Amino acid sequence: MKPVKWGIISTANIGVAKVIPGMLKSRDIEIVAISSRRRRAAQEWADRLGIPRAYGSYEDMLADPDIEAVYNPLPNHLHVPLTLAAARAGKHVLCEKPVAITARDAQKLRRAPKGIIISEAFMVRHAAQWLAVRDLVRRRKIGEVRAIQVLFSYFNRDPKNVRNQAGIGGGGLLDIGCYPITVSRFIFDAEPVRVTASFDRDPRFGTDRLVSGLADFGGGRQLSFAVSTQLAPYQRVNIMGNKGRIEIEIPFNAPPDRPNRYFLQGMEMNAGNWQELPVSDQYQLQAEAFGRVIRGRQKPVWGVEDAIQNMRILDAFFRSEKSGRWEKP
Repeated sequence: MKPVKWGIISTANIGVAKVIPGMLKSRDIEIVAISSRRRRAAQEWADRLGIPRAYGSYEDMLADPDIEAVYNPLPNHLHVPLTLAAARAGKHVLCEKPVAITARDAQKLRRAPKGIIISEAFMVRHAAQWLAVRDLVRRRKIGEVRAIQVLFSYFNRDPKNVRNQAGIGGGGLLDIGCYPITVSRFIFDAEPVRVTASFDRDPRFGTDRLVSGLADFGGGRQLSFAVSTQLAPYQRVNIMGNKGRIEIEIPFNAPPDRPNRYFLQGMEMNAGNWQELPVSDQYQLQAEAFGRVIRGRQKPVWGVEDAIQNMRILDAFFRSEKSGRWEKP
């Protein structure tokens, strides 16, 4: 496949630390430029990562005629406006999650020009371990899946960090609570019919620092999760069937330099085996899949409408905080 030429919007840590290094491993990807509001920062990262061009503004980079696709890892409140700016400049966009702050905000992405591909960057949907686990579920290796349980937490009380700024989309549910929603939709292959949650907010930041949620997918299927920005770092997913279970060891920050593992158990308590997968980089796989869609070698699956639906579910959880009741997405 002819390599897709990419530009990177901003020097955000998720990009320079994880996504770009993964992309640089691929022969199907050519990163030609990186941009920042500070030209010096862009040049420093361009030199460090071996990227040919550095731009001191996002607009200048979007005007580069060589760039076919951009990756947008800006803070949440800038996802929609910069994604639309890139789309109107004729660039396909892989936008970091969550694609917006609300579903209403996300709906603005429908204004993108026809023929422009926009996708929310949920790398888990391309990760080898998640594809393997979904295949096991579809082949009913653990019977009928009824419950998915997710824990995901980290500790961050830096007031300058965007995750602790409520006015620009900070807080745990938008930052990492979107993952339980995405993976449960991915595994159940269904949409929740109602959701409810309990929130604890930081008295200083006003952000949700702990959210425990429950989503009813109908037919006796449930997602339960707890996400936090101020607890010990941890992540784990359990997928429970009536003939076994699957436990994913590092479901979201899967290491790119060692095998990913999941535990497959039958009906005997705690008896089973850890399964190892070949080393892979989920960020490389995500960008390659996006490139295949651009080149017409793969049909788009995760587009704007899917991203809007994810935001509708997040909105329903926030409504539940205020109402104290179940809410419909």
